[in-house]
Amino acid sequence: MEIMEIIREAMIFPSVDLAKLAIYIVLSIITGFLTTIGVVFLGVGMASNAAWIVVGIILLILGLIVAFIIMGYQIGIIKTGIDHAETAPEFVWKANMITGVKYFVVNIVYLIIPAIVFLIVGWATNFFGMAYTIVSRMMLTSMSSPANATIVVSDVVPQSMILSFATSLMITGAISFIFFIIFWIIQTMAESRLAKTDDLKEALNIPEAFRDIGRIGYGKVLAVVILIFVIIAVINAVISGLDGYIHGIRIVSIIVTPYLVFFAARATGLLYSDIA
Repeated sequence: MEIMEIIREAMIFPSVDLAKLAIYIVLSIITGFLTTIGVVFLGVGMASNAAWIVVGIILLILGLIVAFIIMGYQIGIIKTGIDHAETAPEFVWKANMITGVKYFVVNIVYLIIPAIVFLIVGWATNFFGMAYTIVSRMMLTSMSSPANATIVVSDVVPQSMILSFATSLMITGAISFIFFIIFWIIQTMAESRLAKTDDLKEALNIPEAFRDIGRIGYGKVLAVVILIFVIIAVINAVISGLDGYIHGIRIVSIIVTPYLVFFAARATGLLYSDIA
């Protein structure tokens, strides 16, 4: 499929089966509710009654289970794109949860390497050391100063250190950002491999996932990924912008966010269908 065909078809897809979208929305709300209440109960338990901690943990576990179901269903949507299925997949709770766990593992693995790069570059440029020194000096100065005193970084940290820290921050940030973007794109191929094979080993085959980009076409993959990102960013920006003029407009995110998840997953599957 051509790039704009993928985007156009993916944008329409969530509205084809509104019942499935509605179920996904409800599950998303349940996940958020269980997680939020679980955290609250943990906080209450730590402050007063340990019994509430148990309740909080149970709620968080239930929230995690529902989250896995949601994640597994997203992989199912990717598969509909690969297979060019016309409607969203059925919810198969156990299978969705198992696939969701696999998807979670994929997310972790593809985050590890960029995270390691961030730590190595940050250590090599002394980013962490200087950050610790600056924060420590700011805190010590704040503790020894009057309550209404204004603390300025340049008053407690030498100019040379500020410049070195800024340089370190730019180098660490730039290199880490590049690696995160690269592995994010490779991860889209890994998700598609998981959707196609339901095999975690295939999804974690990073060299093959990278080669899949070349098989589809570097330009095409990059264009589709960028368009997905831009569309989601623009829609969210519009909602945020309208929030200042229309009170409570953010509530539409409950519907819009799942719609965009369906859109992104479908587009990913359609993209991968070129080589499936």
